[in-house]
Amino acid sequence: MLIILGRAFLFRLLMCKIAAAKKNKTKLIEYQYHRLANGIRLIHSQSANSKVAHVGLVINTGSRDELPNEHGIAHFIEHTIFKGTTHRKAYQVISCMENVGGEIDAYTTKEETCLYSSFLNEYYPRTLELFADIVFNSTFPEKELEKEKEVVIDEINSYKDSPSEQIFDDFEDIVFAGNALGRNILGTPESIADYHNSNIRQFMNRNYATDQMVICSVGQIDFKRLVQLAERYFGTIAATTRCSNRTAVSNYVKQNKVVNIDSHQAHCIIGGRALPIDSDKRTTFELINNIIGGPGMNCRLNLALRERRGYTYNIESFYTPYTDTGIFGIYFGTDAERVEKCLQIIRTELQKICTEPLGVLQLDRAKKQMIGQLAMSIENYSSLTINLGRSCLLFDTIDSFDTVSEKVNSITATQILDVANQIIDFDNFSTLVFK
Repeated sequence: MLIILGRAFLFRLLMCKIAAAKKNKTKLIEYQYHRLANGIRLIHSQSANSKVAHVGLVINTGSRDELPNEHGIAHFIEHTIFKGTTHRKAYQVISCMENVGGEIDAYTTKEETCLYSSFLNEYYPRTLELFADIVFNSTFPEKELEKEKEVVIDEINSYKDSPSEQIFDDFEDIVFAGNALGRNILGTPESIADYHNSNIRQFMNRNYATDQMVICSVGQIDFKRLVQLAERYFGTIAATTRCSNRTAVSNYVKQNKVVNIDSHQAHCIIGGRALPIDSDKRTTFELINNIIGGPGMNCRLNLALRERRGYTYNIESFYTPYTDTGIFGIYFGTDAERVEKCLQIIRTELQKICTEPLGVLQLDRAKKQMIGQLAMSIENYSSLTINLGRSCLLFDTIDSFDTVSEKVNSITATQILDVANQIIDFDNFSTLVFK
C-alpha cells in the first residue's frame, strides 16, 4: 500500500467518506467515534463473524511535507520506525505481532503515513501498545539506519527497472513541477545516504502532531474497552498541533516529454490537473473516470484500444485527488509505432464524454457499475479500516454506503458534461512517453 497500496488505492479514494456493509447481506456497520484530550481521534466499526481484527494509525504527513533537503525522508521514516524503541529491539518490534500470528506493515503516500496491523481479536491491547511505542518511542539507532539505507536504495533502483511504474512518478513531477507534491516518494540514493537520526527527529517534530492522527479499527471489541486501551497507551502523550502549512502548487504549465529507454514497449501517460478531494464535484468526476478507463473491462478506452483494435494490453485512466488539487491521467503501453494512433483514439473518446450526453440506460449502467464496485471493495475489512481512518482524518465524519450511493445516483448527464468539460482539455494535457 503506497507503495503497498499503489494505484489500487486510487479508486478507493471514493470510499474516503463511507461506512461499510457487513458480509452475508447484513445491515450496514455503524461506526463509533472518540477524541482523546491530546487530539488523537479514534474511529471504530464492530465487525461481525470474524475472528480477525484490523487496526491502523493514519497520520496526515507524507512526502509532500518534506523540505527541499528532505527528499524521501517520510518514506525512510516508514522503514526505520520499526528498527527499535526505548522498550524494544528491532527484532522484538518485528516479532511482537508475528509471534501471535498477526501482521504489521506501513505505507507512505504524498500526503499521509499509515501503520496497520491484522490480528486475532484478543490481541487489541498488544497492538495498540506496540503502535504507541513505535510512533512515540522509536530511537532510530544510527547502526540500523545505515543498514536500512541500503534496503531503500535497492528499492529505488529496482523501481527504476519498472518503467510502467516509474512513469507515474515522473508524470506527477511534470504536472506539479517545482512542488514537493510532484517529487517521487522514495527519494534518491544521494538524499537517502545523507539522513541521520537528527534529520528524522526534525521532520517528525515538525509533522507528527497528535491533532493529525487517527486510530482506526474494525474488529470484535466493545467500544468502551477500545477507548480504555486508546486512553491507556495514547492518552498520556502530550498534545501537539501542526503549525506548518503545505506549499500550494504553482500554476500548471503544459509539457510534452519523450524519454528514451531500453524497452520493447512504449509507455505513455497523458493528463493534467484535476479536482481536490474536498470538491463537491469529486464524485461526479470519479464516475467520469470510471466510465473512461476504470477497472471494468467495458470502460470506453479498454473497448476502443484493446477489444476493438488490439493496440494495447494495459489501458487505464486514473484520478488522484489531493487536499488542494488533483491529477487526472490516462496510461497505456503499446508498440512504439502505435503511440500516436492510440493518442488519437483517446482524443476521440474524451471528446465524446465532453460533448455527447449519456443516455438514460448508459448513465444507469455506469452508476450501477460504480456502486457495485464500491460495495465489493468494502468487503475487505483491512482496506475498510484504512479508509475509515482517512475519512476521519480528512473530513472528521463518515458517510454511510447508502449516502454515497445516493450521491452517485443523483448525478445527471448534464453534470457529467459540465464536470468533464471543466477538467478534460486534451489540447492542454501534458504527455510523457517512455520508448
